[in-house]
Amino acid sequence: MNSQYSFDLPFPDIFLNFIKSVLEITTFYREIMHPALKKHLGGKITLTSEQEELVNSCFKPLSAKRNEILVHKGDIARHLYLIVKGCLRIFLINEDGSESTRFLIFDGQMGTAFPSFILKKPSVASVQSLGPSELLTLSYTDRQTLFNKVPGWETMYRIVLEQAYIESIQRIESLISMDAKARYKILLHDQPQLIQRLPSRIVADYLGISQETLSRLKAKK
Repeated sequence: MNSQYSFDLPFPDIFLNFIKSVLEITTFYREIMHPALKKHLGGKITLTSEQEELVNSCFKPLSAKRNEILVHKGDIARHLYLIVKGCLRIFLINEDGSESTRFLIFDGQMGTAFPSFILKKPSVASVQSLGPSELLTLSYTDRQTLFNKVPGWETMYRIVLEQAYIESIQRIESLISMDAKARYKILLHDQPQLIQRLPSRIVADYLGISQETLSRLKAKK
């Protein structure tokens, strides 16, 4: 009796090709989340494949140019930024036009002008890309979606904010209680990439010292 089906390949080859296709599809869904986002979330929260797809859809890619201002003073910060590659600077513009660097955000870190983003009010600070940067952006609305639809996301977000708050307080305390040499030594130990990657004026401003003082400290290293 003749079969109504015909195969161009022997059955074992058909079976192996089927398995290969399944593995390729599985790999695709495993890698559906942006690698930088997956790395950022690693160890912080466990997601199903459906939740990963939702999270990935909420983070939109953005390329920023050198010295591009992403949030101007007086604007409302409408996005959180996850740095895939590059560096963002959160800074204030003083009455005399001088600038004061508040925070620096590097690869794998997330930030924005938080008071403006949370309160939806005009920002006192500006957000600048110091060099060409690749970013993933999360809007306020999408953040709320993740709070509502992904169990554990709000708790994870709170823990990340608490850590950022602790770091900001430690930075303020160091500016008040430590001399220039001690501040530079801590920065050199904790964030050497900052000194290596950024212009001296930005590093000096971040440390709250003059460029001349920074030059002297570098010479004594």
